[in-house]
Amino acid sequence: MFESLRSRLYRIGFNLFPAYRGTGGRVTYIAPDWQTIRIRLPHSWRTRNYVGTTFGGSLYGAVDPFYMMMLLKNLGDEYVVWDKEAEIRFKKPGRDTLYATFTMPDAELEAIKAALENADGDAIDRHYTVDLVDSEGTVHATVRKTVYITTNQEKAA
Repeated sequence: MFESLRSRLYRIGFNLFPAYRGTGGRVTYIAPDWQTIRIRLPHSWRTRNYVGTTFGGSLYGAVDPFYMMMLLKNLGDEYVVWDKEAEIRFKKPGRDTLYATFTMPDAELEAIKAALENADGDAIDRHYTVDLVDSEGTVHATVRKTVYITTNQEKAA
């Protein structure tokens, strides 16, 4: 899979942005259509906690912004998208580099648009889950995000 020049620039921007850089995570791929994003979270002195495993804040911070960004890029300016809540479940201590892959299929985007049409101007909440896995596919943490979505009435008028 290739990256467009624009998505490559966004990837570089994420990796240089101080708030994201501080998590220790690195974006490794952004699809040109923003429907797939991959990240890597190395286990290093910067991401290690007191007991030698990957710090929970790094686990969460490395995956935090991506569902919201994917929705913003795919839905466009007519929509307002905000992270509403998050939950992380730690399943196994991280002692190796961890990876996460985010996907936003066309069917989900169409379902959001349909749900908003039926919501009569009200907002909807969508739930997304991503796993942080090691190179063998073992899940170390699962993050569940709730994203608030509504139509942007000011720009739509």
